[in-house]
Amino acid sequence: MGNKENSGIRITERDRERFRAMGLLEQELREEGYFAIAGVDEAGRGPLAGPVVAAACILPPGVTFYGLNDSKKMTEKRRDYLYDLLRGKASAWSIAMVDQGEIDRTDILSAAREAMRRALLELPLTPDLALIDAVHIPGLSFPIREEIRGDARHNVIAAASVLAKVARDRMMVKWDEEYPEYGFASHKGYGTAAHIEVIRRLGPCPIHRRTFLRSILAEA
Repeated sequence: MGNKENSGIRITERDRERFRAMGLLEQELREEGYFAIAGVDEAGRGPLAGPVVAAACILPPGVTFYGLNDSKKMTEKRRDYLYDLLRGKASAWSIAMVDQGEIDRTDILSAAREAMRRALLELPLTPDLALIDAVHIPGLSFPIREEIRGDARHNVIAAASVLAKVARDRMMVKWDEEYPEYGFASHKGYGTAAHIEVIRRLGPCPIHRRTFLRSILAEA
């Protein structure tokens, strides 16, 4: 059985059990003396347009954020609810981005790593340790632990994944107002058939990643 929280989203026993299971590593780390544990994740490596966005988040012990999961597995309604909840109740959070110009000048992995580094450095609270979804970030003053598929296994990384995805999706909706022909509000810059067709017909707009369009433009 599930029940609806004040937000109107349905929270089930499975959600509660997932939150408990995904918090086990954080509990172990606190017992080792790491109290401010940051999760870090990014959104937007794959799209043809727009920035790559990263978030960092530190969750307070004893506060529940039921419903956390890999943001890609969640409904938009649930992501929006948790985005607002995290911004209001997390111990610290930050969101950073690297735009399409910098992606074109470097490469998407370097850009994603830089966005995550910026998010960590912009946290208002310095972490004791950071858990990052499968990317190594050198040169920080606190230890880093890389966790494969961390957004589906640890609450702090899942929280960061929600913050990053919702922030990026909302950016793309705003860009849709400026470039309505491209449909950014619906596909968020990903390479859907409709998006590719518009690029071939109209060419790229200023927020497209030119290095991602070479094969598409070559066929136009």
